[in-house]
Amino acid sequence: MSRVYFVSSGSEAVETAIKMARQVQIERGRSSRYIVISRQQSYHGNTLGALAHSGSEGRRTPYVPMLPEKAQIMPCFHFRYANPGETLEKFGQRAADALETEILRLGPENVSAFLAETVVGATSGAVAPAPGYFKRIREICDRYGVLLICDEVMCGVFRTGPFLACAEEGVSPDIVTLAKGLGGGYLPIGAVACRADVHDSFAEGTGGFTNGHTYMAHPTSCAAALAVQKVIVEDGLAKRVTVQGAALDAALRTRLAQHPHVGDIRGRGLLRAIELVADRDTLEPFDPDLGISSRIGAKAKALGLLVYPGGGTIDGRRGDHILLAPAYSIESAEIEQIADLLAAAIDAEISR
Repeated sequence: MSRVYFVSSGSEAVETAIKMARQVQIERGRSSRYIVISRQQSYHGNTLGALAHSGSEGRRTPYVPMLPEKAQIMPCFHFRYANPGETLEKFGQRAADALETEILRLGPENVSAFLAETVVGATSGAVAPAPGYFKRIREICDRYGVLLICDEVMCGVFRTGPFLACAEEGVSPDIVTLAKGLGGGYLPIGAVACRADVHDSFAEGTGGFTNGHTYMAHPTSCAAALAVQKVIVEDGLAKRVTVQGAALDAALRTRLAQHPHVGDIRGRGLLRAIELVADRDTLEPFDPDLGISSRIGAKAKALGLLVYPGGGTIDGRRGDHILLAPAYSIESAEIEQIADLLAAAIDAEISR
């Protein structure tokens, strides 16, 4: 990434990214390209533009009449979308090839960008991509002149390991969105980072990007974000994410891997999740009307543990998961406490 455009939130960052992709295509003489392809079971923000490209049906439903028709492909979610006996690698290739199929269906001359969370956050719960998935996606985007936008509002800024989660995939997207970990919650800030050739399309074309928000690049917010990043790096917190993330994964597996109502434990770095099931053998989810994830979230809070409960994990209605995103400074004793309290909350609510 060569250039950065600062905004005030993750939703603003995504809005900016999809507008940036559109103008880049215009600057390159491809004005017919306007469609952004995204994925089912994704979440990109609450503004109408970001919501239009999200696959989080619960968040979209009230506003569907106001949203343009979406172009979406299957998610890279092996646990729920793989065929019987399909390996991670084979599934990843099939999931990526769905992008090429959709581009050809829509017409490459009409497609501006592909938008995807590098590691899926809220909607399905810490779903990391299959090996080779994003490399194949990058090849397809390059073949058809489609820009690759990686949404790292939740998974970026060391949350899953490297500063940019896509670095672990060995690919360089055209545009990346960032927010949450950028300012650590101290002041509102988000960012859109892009490659030099994306910036140069504006600089050598019309000379400017047609976009703007009142408080974008606010100097106080930028100063706060810089201070946060200095602490993360200088205090060694970035290196701790991988180590403590592995410890959290191990603690969750020790405590919950054999639990009759835990179907999957997944994630990267300090973004982890468990998926809850009614039947461990069939992986049948709980009845959505039970609101099991919300109940477990409320119980965990009562016990002193804050988690991010999620429903509609599988298809927007069925499925429950619990997302964990502890501080980078988390200590080993706190990791064990998380596993114990979460297990206690699950047992307390499911046994009701």
